[in-house]
Amino acid sequence: MHLFRSIGIPAVLFTSVALYGAELAPLHANCSIGPSENGERFRLQIDKDGDCIGARHCGSNFSDDTLTRRLSGISLADLGRDGANLTATLNAEAGVFTCSGTVRNGELEGKSVFTPDAAFVEKMDRMGYTGLNSEKLMAYALLDVQSRWVESMKQTGVSGINADNLIALHIFKIDPEYVHGITALGYDMPDADKLIALKVQNVNAEEVRQIRALGLQPSLDELIQIRIFHITPEFVRNMQQRGLKDLTIAKLVQIKIFKLDE
Repeated sequence: MHLFRSIGIPAVLFTSVALYGAELAPLHANCSIGPSENGERFRLQIDKDGDCIGARHCGSNFSDDTLTRRLSGISLADLGRDGANLTATLNAEAGVFTCSGTVRNGELEGKSVFTPDAAFVEKMDRMGYTGLNSEKLMAYALLDVQSRWVESMKQTGVSGINADNLIALHIFKIDPEYVHGITALGYDMPDADKLIALKVQNVNAEEVRQIRALGLQPSLDELIQIRIFHITPEFVRNMQQRGLKDLTIAKLVQIKIFKLDE
């Protein structure tokens, strides 16, 4: 299974190809902008093929605080103005996205255009991220992937970073500080995919220190298991207080799986 789909990361479905040094093709699609489920931010839906009319979770969906802050030409209040003609615009380093249409039933419905920025592509090319096409650039724009963050991640020395997993690294807010927090604990530098797995499970330096203080020395893979099976410092202490000896992460996982602590 593709990594991004397996962890629920929104994907952009378009197939326009753009070669470095050639003119990048704009992307055209249907779009709708409505309120998120909590009503506090925008939910953007992009549908190239027209198969998502009336479907709320179809096509490519984007909804986060940065998207809401960066969209201009529209407000949440505007979604109550039935019949209003609006153009929502998002200016990003990777390009400019617009969604133009009419408000109907609390949503702006219309057509979108994404125009890639060749200067951004050139910056990425100089850093070694080549072969970017318009579909990836639109994802970068909507998710606010910026070249200065890409450069900062490159300088950490993390291996395996590529044009695709940059999206996951950014979605999970992995930055040099997080990377250094892991290596400062004495671990070897994780590669990009291992970093994503660690952050998906919310592995953090403070909890690792607490686990180590209880006499355990988990590997990076075991840190992921600790979070998956909810092996907290409190749980470890409880097992030790019951008189269990020679505890390892593997034994604690078995205790959790078979509910031997109950």
